[in-house]
Amino acid sequence: MHVAVVSLNRGRGSGGVARQHMRALRARGHNVASIHACAPRRMPGIDYHQVVPSGGVLPVHEYLPGHDGPQLAASRMTESMAESVIEDFEAAVEAIDRLDVIVAHHANLSTVAAARVANRRGIPYVVFVHGTGIEPRHHGGYADSIWEQISGALTGAAGILVTTHYVRDELVMPLVSIPDDRFMILPCGIDLQEFRPTEQRRMRDKYGLPDRYVICPGAITE
Repeated sequence: MHVAVVSLNRGRGSGGVARQHMRALRARGHNVASIHACAPRRMPGIDYHQVVPSGGVLPVHEYLPGHDGPQLAASRMTESMAESVIEDFEAAVEAIDRLDVIVAHHANLSTVAAARVANRRGIPYVVFVHGTGIEPRHHGGYADSIWEQISGALTGAAGILVTTHYVRDELVMPLVSIPDDRFMILPCGIDLQEFRPTEQRRMRDKYGLPDRYVICPGAITE
């Protein structure tokens, strides 16, 4: 199959999950295209399409400390700015000649773009909903007209992937009514080649941390 994996930016946590998915799909013989803002982290056999936002601001769902340049959370964008980002992503996805399925990460602007292209082409799309992307709506984030499009993209998806029951039951379902049988609970694994907690000096140097520091996980779940 020809698969497009669409995400708002390269990311760290959710971006790592997207890269794991792309590697797994490629290893199974599928043609994989990656679409996101930010310069890509190259992986063998993956076709990259970098989105350069016409507004000159990197859209993010959470702060990216490693990024150089202006960035703005999608949930804080005005309606016109958010629509501009959607159109930028839509053009990038539409430019791919052949697609059999689209995998969109996050309940976000790039997912709206993925849904538009999939609906025009009559192909299925699925959405991997991560907590950091949908949480802002619980606190009044996103212009209402933009959220309506995000919500519509979720309800129209062929399937919804989440990492935990918490994301499904506490973050998605209170906002969007989706049948239980359309969800797949897919816990994240750990890529030990990328995640090496013993390399403490490198992390301290990268973020300017003192010798003693605290790591606060977002959530600990079974």
